[in-house]
Amino acid sequence: MPRQLVIANWKLHGSIGQVKSVLGEVAKADLGANVGVCVPFPYLMLAKQILHPTRIQCGAQNVSQYHIGAYTGEVSAGMLADVGCELVIIGHSERRRLFGETTESAGIKMRAALDAGLMGIYCVGESADERREGRAEQVVIEQLQVLKGLPLGLFAVAYEPSWAVGSGMVASEEQIAPIHALIKNELDPRVRVLYGGSVKANNAASILAVEHVDGVLVGGAALSSFEFIEICKAAR
Repeated sequence: MPRQLVIANWKLHGSIGQVKSVLGEVAKADLGANVGVCVPFPYLMLAKQILHPTRIQCGAQNVSQYHIGAYTGEVSAGMLADVGCELVIIGHSERRRLFGETTESAGIKMRAALDAGLMGIYCVGESADERREGRAEQVVIEQLQVLKGLPLGLFAVAYEPSWAVGSGMVASEEQIAPIHALIKNELDPRVRVLYGGSVKANNAASILAVEHVDGVLVGGAALSSFEFIEICKAAR
């Protein structure tokens, strides 16, 4: 049985001191190659330096859809690979909701990431209104279309219902399992599907035990070395 993935998303948090402190402890924990940490752009090289002696992968939280050119403020997939990144989060609900990122642009970013040799963590999920209206499955299916035809094994999908992200609310087993099964049915049963949305040390084991869950995408809890290490230990 494949090892479950545990990916940390630090979001807009961190400092040089915090990266050294938290990742320093994480680096000592003898975690496996199924663990990744995505920090803000300015701290990528420091994170890579700290994690280099371990099997933990280093990643970014976003990437440009462009490879090169006059695109002020953008960071390309090739640049991320050049500084040692191995993975990148794409299409996160906060990127979609706050910055107007579309499924189409996220799909272009996915291809750019794969072209640069990065593993893409592609996020899908519905809003609270979409779930209440019974459109959760339809929304997820539409978001998945840009992944059709991409090479299996080079990306993972993270199901993150936006109403659970940072809210303290966690989707129930009855909500998680059917969507994860839907994603595998739409793409391929071998596609790894992670769950994200208020994952913490005290609920990680129960989430990871849900059918079709191949790992977790961890937000705020990843800023605590103790919490994150405990979550990693809960993964098989």
